[in-house]
This record gives sequence, structure tokens and C-alpha cells, in this order.
Amino acid sequence: MTTIIVYKNNKQQYKGFVCMGHAGYAKKLFFMRQPDILCSAISTLVINTLNSLEKITNEAENIVLDTNEETGFIKCDFIAPITNTSSIVLLDSMLLGLSDLNKEYGNEYLQVKFEEV
Repeated sequence: MTTIIVYKNNKQQYKGFVCMGHAGYAKKLFFMRQPDILCSAISTLVINTLNSLEKITNEAENIVLDTNEETGFIKCDFIAPITNTSSIVLLDSMLLGLSDLNKEYGNEYLQVKFEEV
């Protein structure tokens, strides 16, 4: 299962997020040798958002990343809360996509949680 925890402060400003684990959806369908379409979709949403934050909104200086491709781990911390409107839209869009995937595939494979920090 993939778990994504989104961190916001008490003003509901984004402070970061962590993405952990592999969805395991392909195993359910007995396609052990096939790529996991759910994992691919999650990775695409998360990585595209990070790339867009760095290249389109110039948030690169505000982002600290830690990743491990084997375990499906991506941790993104924002040095300062995200206040740029374009950056907020990108993060909201990522969460919309993840929420839609959760509705389609269920909590067994993807969970999106929020924590106040």
C-alpha cells in the first residue's frame, strides 16, 4: 500500500509531504511481472508536481527532498510554508489526482492523510 501524508501548518499552508510504499495493485491481479499501473500513476503525479514546483514556480530553493526508489519513498519538506499561488495550485492538483485514484482503487492500495505540524 502507498501512504501519502501531507503536512500543513495551523494556517493550512503546505509544509511538505511524504509518500511511502508501493501500491501492490498488480499483485492483486496476478500480473507479477507487469508494471503496477496504480504505482505508476501515483509516481507520475508526485514527481511531476515536484518537477513543476522546481522548474515552473522556482521553489527549488525552498524544497528539501529525500528519496528511495526501491522502497517507493519520497519525502518533500518545504523550508518555508508555500504561499505562492501557482505552487499551491500545483499541490492542490496533485492531491485532487491522488484523491481520485483513492476513490477508484480504494484504501487497500492508497491512503492520503493530513497532519498539522
